[in-house]
Amino acid sequence: MKNFTVALAALALAALPLAATAQDTEARGEPLVPVLSVQGTGSARVTPDEATVRLGILAQAPTAQAAMQEANQSANAILAAIRKLGVPAEAIQTSELNLNPVYAQLPQDSGGEPRIAGYQASNIVSVRLEKLDLVGPVVDAGLAAGANRLDGVLFGLRDDTAARADALSRAAASARAKAATLAKALNLRLAEIVEVVEGGVTVFTPLRSTRMAMEASMSADTPVSAGQVGIDASLTLRYRIEACPAQGCP
Repeated sequence: MKNFTVALAALALAALPLAATAQDTEARGEPLVPVLSVQGTGSARVTPDEATVRLGILAQAPTAQAAMQEANQSANAILAAIRKLGVPAEAIQTSELNLNPVYAQLPQDSGGEPRIAGYQASNIVSVRLEKLDLVGPVVDAGLAAGANRLDGVLFGLRDDTAARADALSRAAASARAKAATLAKALNLRLAEIVEVVEGGVTVFTPLRSTRMAMEASMSADTPVSAGQVGIDASLTLRYRIEACPAQGCP
């Protein structure tokens, strides 16, 4: 047993993922349990089934009332154009409504107080679409109705439960394969899994940039490619390990 413990210490110094929870077990008066800790990662790629378009109007005028009135008029025209495409009212939501002063630029050495030169108002709506072929027409209709701000198109999943489960399953398989490879290379036997720690699941949604969409919409019908939604997962498995006999593990 002494030789086996020394061997494990040498492997740890060689930066292999072998570890024994020595401090915890010693503090509790328990015998050391040699373990092998491995991390696995997995990814799933799924075609999105919904998209969110954010667009609206940014208006500037000498007075706050005039700026807000201009923004509201344009926003109403944008909403009407989007609804004509068959987008239901419940799929359209005001996501930003702002009114801010615009200050006149003063010479650096003037020492005077900033002066309000006008006001800037913005009215941005988010349009959630389950028919992805409407993304381009919604952008084009909004711009034709007076929109001058486009915050991009975000693609996603209405329900990502299955995709998350797939990514986690792949991460678990990756960790198990890694553990088996290490155990075989080090002449060890994987006795049992003593701990499973989920490292988290991250969803990456494709985002069409605002600049590209604006340039396309100014020249022709906006082309939109949904791509795929990526789901990445990671987890850590901790195995209790045993030394194989001289002839190797069965």
